[in-house]
Amino acid sequence: MVSEKLKAIALDLSTSFPRSPRTVFAGYVIAGRMLDKCRAVINGSNHDYHFDCFLDNQFLGFAEINADEIKGFISTGATDDEVAQWIRSKAKPRSEFEIVQWNNRMRELKMSELPEVNQVFLESYIPKNLPDHRPVYVWFDVYDLEENRLS
Repeated sequence: MVSEKLKAIALDLSTSFPRSPRTVFAGYVIAGRMLDKCRAVINGSNHDYHFDCFLDNQFLGFAEINADEIKGFISTGATDDEVAQWIRSKAKPRSEFEIVQWNNRMRELKMSELPEVNQVFLESYIPKNLPDHRPVYVWFDVYDLEENRLS
């Protein structure tokens, strides 16, 4: 059963988009988007979005956070501030520079640096789903172009 608190804050991803993967949440890129998708999955309002996907796992792996554990906490209806505090308390301790360096690596990641399966998928996905007037320079562009954050 979905808590009323969670229902009140979960996005309907059939009518709105999750945060950009570039958005910094709790100090990390990707984390805010992962949170939006997780809430929507729990609420049943995720549409075509998935939690615990390849993108989410970049953050979860770096932070060394278990997907089921964070999903369990999010399912309580925790606010953004509460989730941010939870992430900070559970993530593998790292220096500020290590986190900034990882954030920058994620922001700059090119499709050619992704695993083979992701490159093959994106090769056909991009021409079918993204505007053809704007080239894709980095992986995060795929999300931000499709969700109309870049023109």
